[in-house]
Amino acid sequence: MLAEVWPFVERRHAAGQRVVLARLVRRSGPGSRPLGATMAVASDGGWTGSISGGCVEGLLLDEARAVLDGAEPRLTSVSPGADLMPWEPAPACSGELGVLICPVPGGRVFAAIAAALANRRPLALATELTPPFRWSTAAERLGLPQDESHFVEELRPGPVLVLVGATDLAAALATLAVPLGHRVVVVDPRPAYAQPERVPAGADVVCTWPDEWLAATELGASDAVLVVTHDPRIDDRAIRAALAGPVGYVGVLGSRDTHARRLARLAGLPGLDRLCGPAGLDLGAASLAQTALSMLAEVVAVGNGRTGGRLRDLSGSIRTVSPQPVA
Repeated sequence: MLAEVWPFVERRHAAGQRVVLARLVRRSGPGSRPLGATMAVASDGGWTGSISGGCVEGLLLDEARAVLDGAEPRLTSVSPGADLMPWEPAPACSGELGVLICPVPGGRVFAAIAAALANRRPLALATELTPPFRWSTAAERLGLPQDESHFVEELRPGPVLVLVGATDLAAALATLAVPLGHRVVVVDPRPAYAQPERVPAGADVVCTWPDEWLAATELGASDAVLVVTHDPRIDDRAIRAALAGPVGYVGVLGSRDTHARRLARLAGLPGLDRLCGPAGLDLGAASLAQTALSMLAEVVAVGNGRTGGRLRDLSGSIRTVSPQPVA
């Protein structure tokens, strides 16, 4: 997706490099990546992103570098496995892919994309699929052409993940969550804990009581709260405030015995049945990093309306189709 490669685009742009995008705009048949999947190829030889997970990237690198060398932008068709012999097995993503290869837009469009991603604002983008492949932007999809001669992609802010407690576990959770597109906010009333250097870049740290912050902040059903201080004086206030709001997931750290005592303290609290504790999926997590992975995996599964079971034991679509979040 465009948001996935944009940090690379901005770094190369700032360094004076030219960048060409290869964007998946059409597909017939199955594929490993959704429409909008994007590669970015820079004039210094660097590149990032993927269109098919590995099947056609080599071909598209050659096409993108040709455009960097002066060839005209183009809408090209590629078929994974087209160069195989008849007896060789075709890759899983064997449909025909329509890929638009054109330079990164400049001027107002570049500025609009950069501002939307930096400020976590929604933005809709339309690209003509015929020369000269002009780009246009609008606040929402309805403000753009709705026909087959345009490819429209929506950038939407990713969900908010509120981590109550600036602990080492919160830092591990933030490290995983920021690249997934979450806006991470760590809330802790203890000044000695609420230090920006305790969490990775991209996460915000707020030194205040979590119930006060939650009451004053507009959150939605796609957002999540994970309570990880392991201190009932802080945890219980956060849980009460989170369950009183609209967030779609509220999870809490603790053993089963600790959680049983917590439930006894909070007995009768409206929405208590929504509280996920102990938070996480059954990964057998032993280390801090594994615990963070377990907890964040549950957040993602619940956000996508999934159970978090093993894919080999389930049927149906593997991927949840949803608008691309702003990273």
